[in-house]
Amino acid sequence: MNPRTLDILKQLISFDTTSSESNLALIHCVQQRLEAKGIETRLVHDDAGTKANLFASVGPRDVPGVLLSGHTDVVPVAGQAWTRPPFQATVSDGKLYGRGACDMKGFIAVAIDTLLTAADQPLSRPLQLALSYDEEIGCVGVRRLLDVLHLAPQRPFLCIVGEPTQMHFALGHKGKASYRVQCHGQEAHSSLAPLAANAIHLASDFITRLRATQQRLQAQGAHDDAYDIAYSTVHVGRIDGGKALNIVPNLCTLEFEIRHLPADDPEVMLADLAEQAEAIAREAKKVSGVADIHIETLNAYPGLETSPTVEAVRWLKAFAPAETAQVKVAFGTEGGLFAQRLNVPVVVCGPGSIEQAHKPDEYVELAQLEACEHLLHTLLQGVRG
Repeated sequence: MNPRTLDILKQLISFDTTSSESNLALIHCVQQRLEAKGIETRLVHDDAGTKANLFASVGPRDVPGVLLSGHTDVVPVAGQAWTRPPFQATVSDGKLYGRGACDMKGFIAVAIDTLLTAADQPLSRPLQLALSYDEEIGCVGVRRLLDVLHLAPQRPFLCIVGEPTQMHFALGHKGKASYRVQCHGQEAHSSLAPLAANAIHLASDFITRLRATQQRLQAQGAHDDAYDIAYSTVHVGRIDGGKALNIVPNLCTLEFEIRHLPADDPEVMLADLAEQAEAIAREAKKVSGVADIHIETLNAYPGLETSPTVEAVRWLKAFAPAETAQVKVAFGTEGGLFAQRLNVPVVVCGPGSIEQAHKPDEYVELAQLEACEHLLHTLLQGVRG
């Protein structure tokens, strides 16, 4: 493994970039490394100025480039049983441990090293880097960067999102939309329960409709056997309601998500669920006029569906080992947003396995990092002048 890549990765892991924290120390460190080699960079901050995306480019400006993309934030370590310091890289038995090693600072380190190498070479296409914040809480930060890149005179020829795929080419993933539902009822003494609208009962009726929607999607919705779960899914993850057993509750809140195939439109599903919520509330209003159900969208990002026959994918395949598989992954990425906003072909490909992400003692195998180095440095030969 390239010593410079290893040094970069150790430095990246040393920054606590949990989504609740600032990522500026990491971003400024990367910016300094790149600019020391004469690589042009640009920062796009959040409203508070405490977080930033970074965009860097080396090579010509008048042709579409190859964009390497990764998120800098990581999930929390609190409450996890780590046996190694999470924000200090530890190399042992062919693995590098640390929070973000797999998801996804390993890829970022290789990408930075590749850009540094590219700065010393003549290029026929630009090689570019995009680093984002707040991916782990719903692909939030990258949207600001995409607003800027959308206005650029040249769109990328290809975007590689370096989420862990064991270096296989993932050409598709599901989209996700999350919602909060507030069910309003009327408080009363539990001895008079039939005379009041029980908010938990409204929520239970709505959950029944959600489960029926899931059954309908499984039986009649779009299917894609390339996924472990071949159909779109509906999942209730949180519910909260009631103050005491002898009080009819006036509020119950639940949160649910839809993870949808690109062929299924979550807005259509939401419109149908809103009609069903209205019907539940209308029936409850016969008991109490204050009964109601409100659905609020919390976050949404699109799925990804890249054709294996597009020029950019065929170009990338020429630099990959013959055994590289084309797959679709269950987890979401920023790739769908890049494809949607910039109309660019996207391939998700990075070192490590998603099974290691978000866990204590997260790690990436050194062999995977070496495979990533080989791909990106071979690809670099393809953009040389």
